[in-house]
Amino acid sequence: MDDLYRELILDYYKNPRNFGKLNHPTHSFESSNPFCGDRIRMDAKIIDGKIGEIAFSGQGCAISMASASMLTEKVVGQETHYLHGLSKDDIVKLLGLELSPTRLKCALLGLEVLQKAVRGESKK
Repeated sequence: MDDLYRELILDYYKNPRNFGKLNHPTHSFESSNPFCGDRIRMDAKIIDGKIGEIAFSGQGCAISMASASMLTEKVVGQETHYLHGLSKDDIVKLLGLELSPTRLKCALLGLEVLQKAVRGESKK
């Protein structure tokens, strides 16, 4: 089963969904993982409390890029309060793999960035 998930992660890494930047996003945030150099930016257009459009950009390892890509697919169309309930366990479930603590930081970067964007935090 792990091989299937590894193939899925590689597919999301090589063919990321919702990759790019939105024109005139209502919410945006960018951050990096200082331990490995992964950098992710999330742009969202929130309309009537829901994520109408979302895109991510940046660079990083297969885990961080696949996780961000999968996350964008999961949240588009969702109400913003749904995002605040997402946790580490939800991301691990999306990826379908056991992750070391270092890899877990990579996997969670997209979620952290998106949650900060929706809360309206300023860029670092």
